[in-house]
Amino acid sequence: MGEEGGGGSCGTTRELQKLKQQAMEYYRENDVPRRLEELLNSTFYLQPADVYGHLANCFSKLAKPPTICKIVGKDVLDGLGLPTLQVDIFCTIQNFPKNICSVVISTHFEVHENALPELAEAEEAERASAVSTAVQWVNSSITHELQGMAPSDQAEVDHLLRIFFASKVQEDKERKELENSLECSAVPTLVPPVLPPPPPPPPTKKKGQKPGRKDTITEKPIAPAEPVEPVLSGSMAIGAVSLAVAKACAMLLNKPLYLNIALLKHNQEQPMLFMPLLMVSLISCGKSSSGKLNLMKEVICIPHPELTTKQGVEMLMEIQKHINKIIEMPSPPKAETKKGHDGSKRGQQQITGKMSHLGCLTINCDTIEQPLLLIQEICANLGLELGTNLHLAINCAGHELMDYSKGKYEVIMGTYKNAAEMVDLYVDLINKYPSIIALIDPFRKEDSEQWDSIYHALGSRCYIIAGTASKSISKLLEQGNISIPKSNGLIIKHTNQTTMSDLVEITNLIDSKKHITVFGSTEGESSDDSLVDLAVGLGVRFIKLGGLSRGERVTKYNRLLTIEEELVQNGTLGFNEERTFFYFNEEAEKAAEALEAAAAREPLAPTFPTQGVEESAETGASSG
Repeated sequence: MGEEGGGGSCGTTRELQKLKQQAMEYYRENDVPRRLEELLNSTFYLQPADVYGHLANCFSKLAKPPTICKIVGKDVLDGLGLPTLQVDIFCTIQNFPKNICSVVISTHFEVHENALPELAEAEEAERASAVSTAVQWVNSSITHELQGMAPSDQAEVDHLLRIFFASKVQEDKERKELENSLECSAVPTLVPPVLPPPPPPPPTKKKGQKPGRKDTITEKPIAPAEPVEPVLSGSMAIGAVSLAVAKACAMLLNKPLYLNIALLKHNQEQPMLFMPLLMVSLISCGKSSSGKLNLMKEVICIPHPELTTKQGVEMLMEIQKHINKIIEMPSPPKAETKKGHDGSKRGQQQITGKMSHLGCLTINCDTIEQPLLLIQEICANLGLELGTNLHLAINCAGHELMDYSKGKYEVIMGTYKNAAEMVDLYVDLINKYPSIIALIDPFRKEDSEQWDSIYHALGSRCYIIAGTASKSISKLLEQGNISIPKSNGLIIKHTNQTTMSDLVEITNLIDSKKHITVFGSTEGESSDDSLVDLAVGLGVRFIKLGGLSRGERVTKYNRLLTIEEELVQNGTLGFNEERTFFYFNEEAEKAAEALEAAAAREPLAPTFPTQGVEESAETGASSG
């Protein structure tokens, strides 16, 4: 017993001697005695507390850099009171764990205000499952995968997150295959029934036969809706953790998040930063409104590029105040006609509205012109000119307009148009209102032929932008093709498995194709304002945050104003040499040449000028 104890004591002594030897070597290598002597000499007249502070700073410089020690996922509520994911990052700093930051990611789910109860319940259950799975991933596997990594190593963090996500996709695929095989084995083999022979094909027209009336009205059948891109339950954990790591790195380096993102995009070279142009939703009169008009899910205002963000927000706030006054104003008594109508066809009925989840007013309109005339009138009263001081964009939400039973778009309640007629409608709309410089999702993504048609008809006068009609960022990067459907630009959002590296890659791809990038918020937003930093850091052309109401959206506008102030104070705010909205790519130039050739034969509405705003003001033409 004594010998064993003695042996243990010797072993302990040897270990202590080894540790002392390592400590001495460390001190010699880092010249600690000299540093302490210099420090003590320099702090001779300081108080003991100050000496301790200086000593702490000295040793902090010798400490290991911060590393991730824990990541915590939580189930929280977004701006609509619906569940979403929060991620907290903890780092080891000088041997102590410290909570560095937290982020909240928005879900990809759309908000359906008039959804059927059974559909609403199913989506609610799907959302809850997605969030709980994400929380589980973050608190177990992802924490284990990223433990010990430096937050500054964003590329490696995103690489590990991609590998982790790919493994989860494979697990889900194998699980579904196993379930299908079990179902097939459980079903007894049945003799297939004898099917009746197919009906004979319709008689073909002979050559030279004149088409009858029925043939002339035969329309090409619409393409069926493509299956919705699958979203793996829990995938929001990937995007949230990637963003949280980027934010933690920025905070540890005492830098704003937008600068950290810009350095990622520009390979750590200090870039000149630009403020994205505002796309602010003023009113909504789509299918969720009580009026007959379905076409305009959002009527969006875009202040002129030469205005600062602050000036643009102040101008749009004035317009919104006037809209609110019109909504609240009681309508004068009107004498009813014999048929009981009150002049609604002339747009004189009382406009009523309610606040939308998008942060703008949902109003009732019965004609396409009515919301545009409303804004036009308000601008005139404020001394503003559409097409000069500000421009418009329309979110058409084409996928919401299709009536599959009729195979047509229901533009106004009871008024249906096929895809070809929709092209004519949009051309007429832009001809009549040239201040509209962007159409978002004018068609479903399946109507590729009509996307081509409208791009060549209007692509030199307004942006044709794919939002919901575009594929997800992961699919776009996988295929490397952003030209389907044919458009001038894309709306991208930070959701699901989209990492910071993915955002850098997709914006570089869009820039290389001379398309424009619109960074958009989701329908169900949270109060986290990080996406504003992402938009500024990535250098996108436009930012689309919804309206100037609701806390979760106003928070982001306030963040925009703060960033603009910081860039001005630091002298790092750049000014784009292009003083107009539009720039041509090769295909748009060809379309413009075709339009000019047509204009030589027949007068058309004014086209997009490419000169500066001063020339536009002198000539009275629209600068859009």
